[in-house]
Amino acid sequence: MFRLDMEPLPDVPFHADVKLGGFPGLRMVWGNIGGTRDVRTRALLEDGNDDLGLAINLAGTNIVSHRKREIVAGPGDASLLSCAEIGTFTRPDAGKVIGLRVPHAALAALMPNVDDALNRPIPRDAEALGLLKNYIGVLRELETLVSAELQRAVAVHIYDLIALTIGATRDVTAMAEGRGGRAAKLRAIKADISANLGQRDLGVGFLSMRHRLTSRYIQRLFESDGTSLTEFVLEQRLGRAHRTLTDLRFSDRAVSAIAFEVGFGDLSYFNRTFRRRYGATPSDVRETASRGNGGS
Repeated sequence: MFRLDMEPLPDVPFHADVKLGGFPGLRMVWGNIGGTRDVRTRALLEDGNDDLGLAINLAGTNIVSHRKREIVAGPGDASLLSCAEIGTFTRPDAGKVIGLRVPHAALAALMPNVDDALNRPIPRDAEALGLLKNYIGVLRELETLVSAELQRAVAVHIYDLIALTIGATRDVTAMAEGRGGRAAKLRAIKADISANLGQRDLGVGFLSMRHRLTSRYIQRLFESDGTSLTEFVLEQRLGRAHRTLTDLRFSDRAVSAIAFEVGFGDLSYFNRTFRRRYGATPSDVRETASRGNGGS
């Protein structure tokens, strides 16, 4: 991904278990690694690659030497590096990392002085860095993004969040917050909803406290997505119930129990909205799934 000369450290256990992924204009790597020294050597610079890399250290210690500066990144810290310059990463112990590689021109368009941010420590408590990590976490859970348009949008959102993370100009910050910042916050909220569907009071007040956003701001995020918070939560609950009803592993679970597990407090309301959404009652859907899988 970055074309590094990797070598194990003496007397230190070497371990590497990483995955690669990405979209047009964006490459990603994440995983566990330790006991290694990785160098972007002068010889490797001959490939002409001038992309920028954001190294996010999730666990362990990452010692970064770049531009005659050395920083020691602890858990959660990050730094920006250039593939067009010599640099060294040293991981003396087991750690966990996320790496992003993006075109230099993409960030330079947002930040003409982007090179001034190279190998400057980005603290773990930087708000934009937290948004970026949450956004990447959601992307890693998606198996595929089929639409080329959606893939390009994801790359642009990442550019925006990196610009926010390393400190964009005031005008660019406003634009990036309106694009990648909002998208990351919305994805984080949606992921939180999916993880807490059984929570009965899964409303704007609950989410506002958890994400430290005003209720109106959260409502506007969903409005910009062409829906509302109430509609999204209902759709997620119905979808979870439908998947459970069609899964033969849960064929002995009562319909009412499934409804309550996904957050419905009123069985009549659940039956009514389910039928309106799927054109059949929950029991009918379960029976059809059972017949299709050879059930009696």
